[in-house]
Amino acid sequence: MRRRDLLLAGSALVPACRHQAPGTRHRTPAIGVQLYTVRRLMQRDFEGTLRAVAAAGYREVEFAGYFSRTPAQVRAGLDANGLVSPSTHLVPRLLQSGWDRAIADSQAIGHRYMVIAWMPQEMRRTLDDWRRTAELFTRAGEAARREGLTFAYHNHDFEFTPLEGRLPFDVLLESTDPSVVRIQMDLFWIRKGGHDPLAYFARWPGRFPMVHVKDMDAQGRMVDVGAGVIDWPAIFAARRQAGIEHYFVEHDEPPDPLASIAAGYRHMRTLAL
Repeated sequence: MRRRDLLLAGSALVPACRHQAPGTRHRTPAIGVQLYTVRRLMQRDFEGTLRAVAAAGYREVEFAGYFSRTPAQVRAGLDANGLVSPSTHLVPRLLQSGWDRAIADSQAIGHRYMVIAWMPQEMRRTLDDWRRTAELFTRAGEAARREGLTFAYHNHDFEFTPLEGRLPFDVLLESTDPSVVRIQMDLFWIRKGGHDPLAYFARWPGRFPMVHVKDMDAQGRMVDVGAGVIDWPAIFAARRQAGIEHYFVEHDEPPDPLASIAAGYRHMRTLAL
């Protein structure tokens, strides 16, 4: 099940500045896991999978769908396992209908960040499409901020395919206010798209409160964190400049999801974050 399909299946629960982002915190970032990695296990055994995630050492999780649970049930599952969920992935259509409900559900669960997980192709064919997307993001971000939450966008690699001589990712960053729209940088996908996260950290300091930690082998395939070639120490040395507060370990299609998240946690613990 692709991320967008998982989010759509779970959506019944809800239906230009280059300066330091206001409110950027300088604290030790937390090691979390994106539950998309264990989504098939979550579908079969929601509570048991949360127990396994906690047993692997994690204390923070990021959702990508709620598996037909109510906000109260999600929160109870977190509380029972000593977990918190600072962030959730949400479907793009909520930007146009259902955003207020998504805000209320996020508050009930305890999320701080509401992350749009991707943009469908029909909304990103031209740079003007991306500028209209920036307007949607701004309105959603302002509504979230009024309720004490923060809006963010999660990149893939398509944002780094040039359109009309520009990178859509650059246009999106230029067209949104960092106090309203943050970025959850996926460190695998930006590398897959041929770009350097360090360059973006330097150009847009404080804009990236969360990162997805996904590793890549020499052939460009996704592998468990620590089993690939991405230079994590170099990237994380810039964590203060980036504004990173949360790391979410992830693997989209691991052969053994629980082994994958356990390996990722162990490797992250070796990096002296």
